[in-house]
Amino acid sequence: MQLRITHRPPGLELVHGDGSTQRIHPLWLRERASDSRSCDALTGQRLYDPSDLDPDVRLERVGETRTGTWELAFADGARTTLTTAQILAEIPGNDASLPARTAWTSALPDLPRVAWRAEPSPDQLRRITQTFLSLGFVIFSDVPRESAAVLDVARRFGSLRDTNFGLMFDVRSQPGATDLAYTSLALDPHTDNPYRDPVPGIQLLHCLANETTGGLSTLVDGHAVVEHLREVDREALRILATTPVRFRYRDATTDLVHHAPLIELDGQGRLATIRFSPRLDFVPLLSPQALTAFYAARRVLDRLLRSEHFEIRFLLQGGDLVMFDNRRLLHGRTAFDPQQGIRHLQGCYIDMDGVHSMHRVLPAAQARDLTPA
Repeated sequence: MQLRITHRPPGLELVHGDGSTQRIHPLWLRERASDSRSCDALTGQRLYDPSDLDPDVRLERVGETRTGTWELAFADGARTTLTTAQILAEIPGNDASLPARTAWTSALPDLPRVAWRAEPSPDQLRRITQTFLSLGFVIFSDVPRESAAVLDVARRFGSLRDTNFGLMFDVRSQPGATDLAYTSLALDPHTDNPYRDPVPGIQLLHCLANETTGGLSTLVDGHAVVEHLREVDREALRILATTPVRFRYRDATTDLVHHAPLIELDGQGRLATIRFSPRLDFVPLLSPQALTAFYAARRVLDRLLRSEHFEIRFLLQGGDLVMFDNRRLLHGRTAFDPQQGIRHLQGCYIDMDGVHSMHRVLPAAQARDLTPA
């Protein structure tokens, strides 16, 4: 939808593509004042509490110095300059600082693979974050097959997230496993740590060795599934987005519980987080009618997540590392025979905000690097 800003005394007006208009509140504009009395020049942070402003503050002067650049003067003496792009970026869902998601299915033509470099350039990092934020995952090759190398890659993109599994965990078949991930069984599509608040944003899995014929890694785009569900069964989506579910993980030293819906939507109705782990979820005691509806909706979602239409499969070989959005993508694996050989992965988690921040600042960093000395 095409949006634009116009001057309509005494202030500004937002014009939608269909011709409808919306006045822009003067106080909203005043809170963005950037003069030296209102805003610290170094940090960009406010020097006042916005709740102390006059709720009836008036715009005294509006000038458009050049197309799309507005100079605003307020009755309390504050001044600011805002561009049309800055104003439009504040509309929910209209932030252009991050790439839009690209929904994908099993028809994804190529896996997003990139050779890992210990010291990637700003341009390389920009391309990696662009791909990751668009598709939800990226696969690195040539990562050193050394223990804890996954932590070196993770630190490049964000802060490590410590969990009950530690900063790093080993994924391999072992006796007395406290989680099914540490067996050779097949794992259906799931998200990790739905019993945590907040859920870890990004997971990294580094293959140190894979000597078996099975153990293929699988990924499903939860964003694509939710959008498909919106088209074919809106009622199921509504139920899954509004019914709280209890997720629980227990072992000898841990008992973690979190209540949340399987699908969490943002203010624009798009997927914010998908929590799905059939080994760990328990719906609360609701009425028989509500439970019947929930079970039917969950069955629809589960069938979509396990369908060949949405799932991709690939083999992680020694030195490969997959980094994926744990709040958007579901992962799993096919079964394997540990008698054939070793399948050993090391994993860790980082928070999503690190990648978001990196993507926003990289263009400036790249411009500085390309500026002649």
